[in-house]
Amino acid sequence: MNRKIIIIFIYLLVALSIFVYGEGLLVWLQEGGTQFVLLTMVLATLFALFPIIPYPIIGALLGAAYGGVLGSAVTWIGSSLASIIMFVFVRYGYQDWGIQLLNRYRSLAKVTRLFEQNAFMTIFMTRLIPVIPSIIVNIYSALSRVRFLSYAIASSLGKVPAMILFATVGNSFVHNPSQILLIAGAYAVFLAIVYSCYRLWQKAAVKTEELPKL
Repeated sequence: MNRKIIIIFIYLLVALSIFVYGEGLLVWLQEGGTQFVLLTMVLATLFALFPIIPYPIIGALLGAAYGGVLGSAVTWIGSSLASIIMFVFVRYGYQDWGIQLLNRYRSLAKVTRLFEQNAFMTIFMTRLIPVIPSIIVNIYSALSRVRFLSYAIASSLGKVPAMILFATVGNSFVHNPSQILLIAGAYAVFLAIVYSCYRLWQKAAVKTEELPKL
């Protein structure tokens, strides 16, 4: 119990700090703080972990400051590290509660078993669809029996397209605004293809699960 209290206390303390100083840190980044790349990565991680400012805005700011390539890299590193940190917090402090909760209801337990059997692809595909809240994927994965390494790799790889989009839009907004509509259109087509593939894969996985075992 003490471990759970300590973890939530640390999380709330950092969240409060970001809430109080977040606007000032954002102004600092806008006024030239991005010359410190490593420090910017740390701040990007904190902004992703405590999204008091929507992370696409942070990604766009980094893209405008660093350009498409480095901006995408910094944005991706921050978002990926934030997801991994949240996973570790929840896994270390609350997985025992989570397993009990996930197994309490038969339908939820069945979905969880299916998720655990196909964890890598499920996490990877859900990361490609930005309308699925990241925090839900983080917490659900941590409460289940998904292996840390599988989560970290699938989650980080799945974040690549969205982070490139945020930084590219920010860079284009500053240097070539006419490209924004083209980028948005291309990404919309990409999402439609990803979602269609995800639905087909999901149906195939369910059918495989329902096949009688010999």
